[in-house]
Amino acid sequence: MNELDFYYKPATESELIRRWDRNIAAHPGDGRWPAWKAQYLEDNRLGRCRTFVILVEDEPIGEGTLLYSPECGAIGGRLELADGERVANINALRIEKAYEGQGHISKMVRVMEQCAKEIGYRALSIGVEAAEARNLAIYLHWGFRRFLCSAIEDGALVLYYEKRL
Repeated sequence: MNELDFYYKPATESELIRRWDRNIAAHPGDGRWPAWKAQYLEDNRLGRCRTFVILVEDEPIGEGTLLYSPECGAIGGRLELADGERVANINALRIEKAYEGQGHISKMVRVMEQCAKEIGYRALSIGVEAAEARNLAIYLHWGFRRFLCSAIEDGALVLYYEKRL
C-alpha cells in the first residue's frame, strides 16, 4: 500500500474554490455555504484573511483560515478576536470525515501559527461551541488557555480563547 503525502500550506485561489465547492456539495440546500464561499474568497483577495489547506494527491481535503481583519464577517468588529495587527483568529477548521483523528488539523494549525508569527502577530484567538467538549480539550491542549469572551452565534454558545505566540 502506498503512503499518501499530505501538504499543509496557504491555499491558492483555485484550491480555495475547489475546497468551498466540496463544502457546498456536502451541505446541499443550505444557502449559507455559497454565501460563506463568496465572503471568504473576497476576504482572501483583499488580504483580510488567509486560508490554508490540507492537500493529499493535489486535492484539498481540509482547511482553516487565519482572519486578520475585524472587517471579516466572522469577526464582526470584535477587536479582541482579530485586530489587523496584534491578534488574528483561527477560523473554520474543517477536514473530510475519512481523514479525521489523524493529526492533520494539528499540523495545519502549527503552519498557520508560524505564518501568523512571521508576519508579526503576537496572539491568536479561536472559538469553540460550548457543547463541543472534545474540540475545547484539543484547543486547550494546543495552548489556547486565556478566556476572552463568549457569544451566541447561529443559536449556539461560542467560547473564545487566546494563545500567545
